[in-house]
Amino acid sequence: MSALASFLQVSTTPILATPSSKMRISKPSSSLLVLAGIRTSFAWTPSIRPIATKGIRASLPPSTPVARAPLFIRRGKSSTRLPSSSINTLPPLSTHYERHLPLATDAMAFFDSSPDPFHAVRSASSALESAGFVEWNDRDDREESSIKIVPGGKYYFTRNKSTLVAFAVGKKYEPGKGFKIIGTHTDSPNLKVKPYSKRTTDKNGGSSGVIQIGVECYGGGLWHTWFDRDLGVSGRVFINDEATGKIRQELVKINRAILRIPNLAIHLQTAKEREAFAINKEDHLSPILATAVKESLTAGNSNDDKEKGTDNDADEWMKHQEPLLVQILASTLGIDSKDVVDFELNLFDVQPSSLGGIHSEFVHSSRLDNLASCFLSLRGLIDHVSNNGLENDSDISMIAMFDHEEVGSSSATGAGSPIMGEAVKRISHVLGAGEDSPMLYDRTIQRSFVLSVDQAHAVHPNYASKHEKNHGPKLNGGMVIKRNSNQRYATNGMTGLIVRQIAKKAGLPPIQEFVVRNDCACGSTIGPIISANTGIRAIDMGCPQLSMHSIRETMGTKDLTHGLALFRAFYEHFSLIDNQIED
Repeated sequence: MSALASFLQVSTTPILATPSSKMRISKPSSSLLVLAGIRTSFAWTPSIRPIATKGIRASLPPSTPVARAPLFIRRGKSSTRLPSSSINTLPPLSTHYERHLPLATDAMAFFDSSPDPFHAVRSASSALESAGFVEWNDRDDREESSIKIVPGGKYYFTRNKSTLVAFAVGKKYEPGKGFKIIGTHTDSPNLKVKPYSKRTTDKNGGSSGVIQIGVECYGGGLWHTWFDRDLGVSGRVFINDEATGKIRQELVKINRAILRIPNLAIHLQTAKEREAFAINKEDHLSPILATAVKESLTAGNSNDDKEKGTDNDADEWMKHQEPLLVQILASTLGIDSKDVVDFELNLFDVQPSSLGGIHSEFVHSSRLDNLASCFLSLRGLIDHVSNNGLENDSDISMIAMFDHEEVGSSSATGAGSPIMGEAVKRISHVLGAGEDSPMLYDRTIQRSFVLSVDQAHAVHPNYASKHEKNHGPKLNGGMVIKRNSNQRYATNGMTGLIVRQIAKKAGLPPIQEFVVRNDCACGSTIGPIISANTGIRAIDMGCPQLSMHSIRETMGTKDLTHGLALFRAFYEHFSLIDNQIED
C-alpha cells in the first residue's frame, strides 16, 4: 500500500470505541508508524513480523527500519537485541490517546501528500475513486457521454484542479429533499514563485555569489516562521506535448530542501533590530536556490540562457525564468526544459508532520489550516457511504473544498464563485427538482445545511489574555462553534442549536464556543459567503489549533477523532434533528 493510499481506508467501527490497554495495528493504515510518538516510514506488505514492547503491540513489514523501538525484534525464530539506550529513550504512551493515533497518522499522510491545493485535490480525488465515486463532467451535456445521477450514486467533480465537490445521493431521495454539505478550503498562506522567477540577473550571483528566485506572499502568513526552514517546491507545470500538439498539465513535488531563506546573524543587527523581527517582504523573503559557481551546479552546462542553444532563446517568458529552476522541474517530470511553457508553484516546508507531546497528544504539521478540515470532511463522506449510510438516506450528502479562502474567496474557484449554487441547481435539476420546478427547488434550499469548517483558535497558554475569558477553546477539547454578532461568521441561534443537538444525539463531547474579544478584530471564512450566495443555512466551526498561519501549526490528536465523529453524525442525524426544531 502506498503512502498516499493510507488515508483512503474506511473505518467500520465506532470512532469513540472503548480504549484497550494495548494498541494493535494488524494491518497498518498509514505509511507512518507511530510508536510512542516516533514516526517510521514504511510501505505496507502482507508479510509482517511482530514487535513486542511493554504496553504496545504492533506489526511491521520485514524491511521496516526501527529507531529507538522495542527490546526484541523477532523474525521467524531468530531475535535481535537492540542497545538498552533504545528502550530508555522511549517516551511513555498513554492508553488515553492510543485509540486516536491511527486516525492521526492517516491525517498526517494526507497533510504530507498535499503541499498545495492541486495536490490536495488529487489526494482527495484518489480517495474518492477508491471508495467508488465516479468523476462527473457537469459541463458536458451530451446525452451519450453524461454520467447519470441516480439515487444511491456517488460522484465528484473538480474546477481548475484546485477545487473539488463530491456528493452521494441517498437511496430514498425524493425531489425537494435537502443537501447536507461540509465546506472547507484547500489553500494555506505560503510563498508562491513569481511569474518571472529569475531574481539574480548576475550569473555569478552578484556580491553574495548565490542564485535566488522571486517569490510572492500569498495570504496572511506569519512570514518570520519561514526563515531557516528547509523548503521544497510544488504545484503544476504546463508542458508543450509535441506528440499530441497540445499543452498538458503535470503536478510536481520536489520534496527536498532546494530552497532556504536564511536569517541575518545577530552580530549584523542593530540593537533596535534585535528587539523586533521586522522584515521587508520584498527584500528579505527571497530564498536561495543555489551557489553561482557554474561547475558545481550544472556539471559544466552554462547558467546563461544564451549559451544553451535551445529554442527558448526567443521565448520572452523563458528569458525571465531562473534556468536552474526550469531544469529541476524538467528533470523531475522527465521532460526537456524547452517543453516547459508555464507553471504555478509554491514553496513548502519539507519537514513531515509529526506527533508531539509526551503522550502523542498533539499533531504538528504545515497547513493544518485547513487541510485538517479537508481530510475530516473527506473521511466523513466516505465513511457515510461505505457504512451503508445511503440505504435509508433521503438527502444528498456533499463536501466542497474551495480554493482562495485565504485571499477572500472572490475567484472562479473560491467559495464566492457560482460553484456551490450551480452544483445544487444542476444536481437538483437532474433529480427532478431544478429551476423548472421552482417550488421543489425552493424547498431543497430551505431543507439544506452547510457546515463551514475552518480551524479555530485554541487558547495559547502564553497569551491567554487574547481570548474572551468565557469563550476559550482548548486543544483536545472537541470541535468549536464560531460566533460573531456582526456576521463575520454564519452561525446563528438556530444553526448552532442544530449542531449541538446532533452532537448530543451521537453521544459526543459538548461543542466548545468561540467569540472574539470586543477589543479585537474578528476573522471570517467561507460560511457567510456561501450562505449569502445560496440562501442555505450555515454554521462556522472547526478544530482548535495553535500557531495559525505559521509554517508549522499544532492541533490536538483527539480533536481529529471528535471532528470525524461529528461529521459522521451530521450525515446520519441532521434530517431527524432539523425536523424536531420549529421553524
